[in-house]
Amino acid sequence: MLFMAEFQEKESAGETTLKIYNTLSKSKEEFHPIEEGKVRMYVCGPTVYNLIHIGNARPMIVFDTVRRYLEYKGYEVNFVSNFTDVDDKIIKKAQEEGSTAEEIADRYIKECKKDMEGMNIRPATTHPLATQEIPGMIEMISDLIEKGYAYKAEDGTVYYRTKKFKDYGKLSHKNLEDLQSGHREIQVKGDDGKEDELDFVLWKPKKEGEPFWESPWSEGRPGWHIECSVMSKKYLGEQIDIHGGGEDLVFPHHENEIAQSEASSGKVFSNYWMHNAFLNIDNKKMSKSLGNFFTVRDISEKYDLQVLRFFMLSAHYRSPLNFSEELMQAAKNGLERIRTCAQMLTDLENTKKQKAADENSSPEKMTETEKEGEEQSLSYVKKFEDAMEDDFNTADAVSAVFELVKFINTRTKEESSMEFLLKMKERLFLLTDLLGLDLMRGEDDLEEGLEEKIEQLIGERQEARKQKDFAKADQIREQLLSMGIALKDTREGVKWSRI
Repeated sequence: MLFMAEFQEKESAGETTLKIYNTLSKSKEEFHPIEEGKVRMYVCGPTVYNLIHIGNARPMIVFDTVRRYLEYKGYEVNFVSNFTDVDDKIIKKAQEEGSTAEEIADRYIKECKKDMEGMNIRPATTHPLATQEIPGMIEMISDLIEKGYAYKAEDGTVYYRTKKFKDYGKLSHKNLEDLQSGHREIQVKGDDGKEDELDFVLWKPKKEGEPFWESPWSEGRPGWHIECSVMSKKYLGEQIDIHGGGEDLVFPHHENEIAQSEASSGKVFSNYWMHNAFLNIDNKKMSKSLGNFFTVRDISEKYDLQVLRFFMLSAHYRSPLNFSEELMQAAKNGLERIRTCAQMLTDLENTKKQKAADENSSPEKMTETEKEGEEQSLSYVKKFEDAMEDDFNTADAVSAVFELVKFINTRTKEESSMEFLLKMKERLFLLTDLLGLDLMRGEDDLEEGLEEKIEQLIGERQEARKQKDFAKADQIREQLLSMGIALKDTREGVKWSRI
């Protein structure tokens, strides 16, 4: 995009400096990559045993936006995000279904990618699978044993010797004495065969019916923590610029990654650690037992997933975010304001093109007044960028977008020149693209899939009524109501309409 190049040239003069809040130092730091012009970035991905939930969606959206902005800044970003495709939950699901762990993982990786596409999350440079990286994990574990940081128990389990790593706890800001004294919220419980209760698993022997791999210690599989250390090393190198994830991963997962990676390489693992805050539902922690657990697929039945993305970005990533029907509706309305502005510009542009074609004339150039307005519009882009430079403050960036929308709505009309209209459209689409918002994709694009789902549910309700299962029929009616669909039973059959 020409405008992007134009604005980057202005920005590169040093007007702004990107700052990132580093969990490691508990402060904002100026960003300086290891290699000039390049960023190595690793973000922990989901464990694929079910459809992803909206809590999984937050880090996906946050770090996709971080990546987009870094690329806008001119960096070449090597973005790695894994899929954990071997885990107790995956194995349990496979046993319940009479399937295999591989089949379960494959199914839900495909479903996850569908949801990511709906949220306009770009595929990572690499999406490694844990099961395809086992040889590297065995190699790193062997190296840690050789260096005295790990040991094998009699049953074939390999543990990491936590107390040998002198910096253990530097990310979570907990020292070994705190952990040892029993801070239950972060303490790792002891197992038979451990030298110390704080030691954690690098390799575990198989149980009956579980998938396993051959290793020097036992037939088994890797611990969760070693997976990310190895995948990050393979695809990004021993040292990376940014490691991201949800704040629930700070301890023990990311703490253990540091211990493993730095003990093995002797180098600093990641220079910047970024963590997004939790997502609550109606001011309560999301939980299946509370009945407030929502998958991304659930949300897609009622909203364009661009609305979910816009909702997530309306708060700073380090701020706790509360999900509610009212806030989602507000996000939908807000996104619609921006889309309406984009559509207005597109309609005016098309009208101008048609007129120029009919009259065989050239598009009009900007007037002096429009040139002043075009220059003024740069201030909103600058405000957007200043927000993003300040630890990716998307809440303030969204505010800048709304200010630009207001400016465009008051400054553009049928008499506006084609050049001015195109400049305003370029400004708007640049900023929204950096947020990952596709302005030309509206609710209408979802109609076909939504109608199929409605008809399917109506069919299930009819079948339940035939079977005199009226409780299930009522439940389906309520589900449709929650989707904004009202049913009416008529002589001609069931009719539905939007509420």
